[in-house]
Amino acid sequence: MDSKRLEKYAELIVKCGLNIQKGQEVLVRCDLDQPEFVAMVVEKCYKAGAERVTVEWSYMPVTKLSYIYRTEQSLSDFNAADEAKLKRRSEVLPCLLWLDSDDPDGLTGTDHEKIAKARMASYPKQKPYIDAMENKYQWCIAAVPGKAWAKKVFPDLSDEEAVEKLWEAILYTSRVDDDPVAAWDRHNKKLAERCAFLNGYRFDRLEYKSSNGTDFTVGLIDKGIFAGGGETTLGKGIYFNPNIPSEEVFTSPMRGRAEGKVVATKPLSYQGKLIENFWVEFKDGKVVKTGAEKNGDLLEQMVKMDEGAAYLGECALIAYDSPINNTGILFYNTLFDENASCHLALGRGFNNCLENYENYSVEQCKEIGINDSMIHVDFMIGSKNMSIVGITKDGKRVQIFKDGNWAI
Repeated sequence: MDSKRLEKYAELIVKCGLNIQKGQEVLVRCDLDQPEFVAMVVEKCYKAGAERVTVEWSYMPVTKLSYIYRTEQSLSDFNAADEAKLKRRSEVLPCLLWLDSDDPDGLTGTDHEKIAKARMASYPKQKPYIDAMENKYQWCIAAVPGKAWAKKVFPDLSDEEAVEKLWEAILYTSRVDDDPVAAWDRHNKKLAERCAFLNGYRFDRLEYKSSNGTDFTVGLIDKGIFAGGGETTLGKGIYFNPNIPSEEVFTSPMRGRAEGKVVATKPLSYQGKLIENFWVEFKDGKVVKTGAEKNGDLLEQMVKMDEGAAYLGECALIAYDSPINNTGILFYNTLFDENASCHLALGRGFNNCLENYENYSVEQCKEIGINDSMIHVDFMIGSKNMSIVGITKDGKRVQIFKDGNWAI
């Protein structure tokens, strides 16, 4: 890949994604797939004014061995060193960058029930620190191609060709053109205009229908708002872009208000495994039934992770005629596939999808209707003939999506 294009991508991540301020710390989490690009990003962070950049490397084959050979009790351990590390992070609030290159099938063969139980055991000890950090720091998820991931997407190409092809797709969908930062400024303005339009209606609920079997209604929160593109941190008011790429306008629905069936239109990569051809049915806001052709047991385990895992945390609107979907590529990666068309998310909602959310505590956000959970898992439901209608409290019906695309 041309080094100048990678330089532009690295600069986009640092300036537009994280928007690092002078003197801030940065934490980078990544796999071993693109060390040269990681070094490029680290240098960009320092040049942007970062005081300290820490890189946490991982390697999925080693992670897999850990899951296979360690006991559930060992995996559940959240010791004093782990707590001290998370406590410092909650105090310092470093910018967090995750460079995703995960193999979609990388954890096939592991005991997902053991992994889930271990996560459920350790999460309550981590939760106070997670809540303390919420919306107070800049974070960004971006992607780099790993060999295994690239071969999953382009199985007929050689390793080198597949990685190059995936690089091209990542840079194209991330708007890395002549001036990517300016391109993202324009993109954020368009997303903000759509949010303003939707928020003007104060919809009570959304009604989804598609010929694949999706027939679903979800209730919205009275004080809820649609958001999209960049976000602003609490306290310091720093604007950043958490997802590169991103095409979505989203909100967090009212916990307990969802009825009907939704059919997934893309596989879901979850814990290094693929859940394929699945559907989810809701009653009184909660998942009551699921089905899948592959890894259905993993889907069932996911919605039992905690009390909130079976409720919705997000409704996201993305045109079927989106840059990502128009590539014709199935990425087997949530960051990209969720931005190809409309999606929902099970689990934790977003407090900043409440109007004036800065005036509420985490507990108050829950009381208003934001769902809380240890998971937040997006799955794609958009189709080329999907219809979405917004319904106001007085019964007015507004066509938001028609034939899979925006109707506004």
